[in-house]
Amino acid sequence: MSRKVEEWTVLSMLEWATDFFENKNIPDPRHSIEWLLADTLDIKRLDLYLKYDRPLSPQELDALRPMVKRRAQHEPLQYIVGFTDFMNARISVNENVLIPRIETEQLVEILLDNHGSRQALSLLDIGTGSGCIPIAIKMEQPDWNVSGIDISEDALTVARKNATQNDVSVNFSLGDILTPSGINATESLDIIVSNPPYIKSEEKDMLEPQVKEYEPSEALFFDDLQKMYKSIINFAYQHLSPNGYLYLELHEKYSDEILDLFDTQKWSARVEKDYDQKPRFIVANRN
Repeated sequence: MSRKVEEWTVLSMLEWATDFFENKNIPDPRHSIEWLLADTLDIKRLDLYLKYDRPLSPQELDALRPMVKRRAQHEPLQYIVGFTDFMNARISVNENVLIPRIETEQLVEILLDNHGSRQALSLLDIGTGSGCIPIAIKMEQPDWNVSGIDISEDALTVARKNATQNDVSVNFSLGDILTPSGINATESLDIIVSNPPYIKSEEKDMLEPQVKEYEPSEALFFDDLQKMYKSIINFAYQHLSPNGYLYLELHEKYSDEILDLFDTQKWSARVEKDYDQKPRFIVANRN
């Protein structure tokens, strides 16, 4: 950003920063500067294209410069601006929580499609992180009793903030599914949902720097997937009511392996595909 201040307009910034991010190998460079510039100007990204000739003030440039620098170092956009949208919710995020993905939105959509009545149900989210799953569900089903657990107190702080911001009541508490005896949960839940860490450490080098260098490793990586999912499945069988449902997100490479963990005498389980037609979810019904 070495030009004179008076030369900077919305269009010139979009063009310069797109080239700058491309040279830094930043994914989706145009999208990156659109998001940062729209946040700086407090407008929608699409509105940028109605304001091409709008000059940027010195104050706006001062606010934008550190954001561009952070993005050039591959820091995720969502951490820079401090939020992301998840379904109908505005979710604050920072380095203590995983950034919600479109696949997790689809998991919630599948769940809500299967339980569309307004009947009051009880639901627990295991590994809640930012709280995006139970918050989005509570916003759609306000009569449900919704809760979430996580091993990180820092993540739970973010989740509670998000519940307040979205004006919903969700009970968040500390809990580790690998030591389930310490989890305070009812014995008659209707639904359990979980998006646990499911990337093996050997795959770390395949990830974008914005993921592996910034997002919390405990929310991304776990090598013994069978141990993780067995713990969730066993906990769910003990705490779900008869005919209760378990919804899981998983790595597409290991969908068959995880499906095989379900005892067919205890569960009716199936794999469902994501929007890219990858086997991404398991929906299981307790027999």
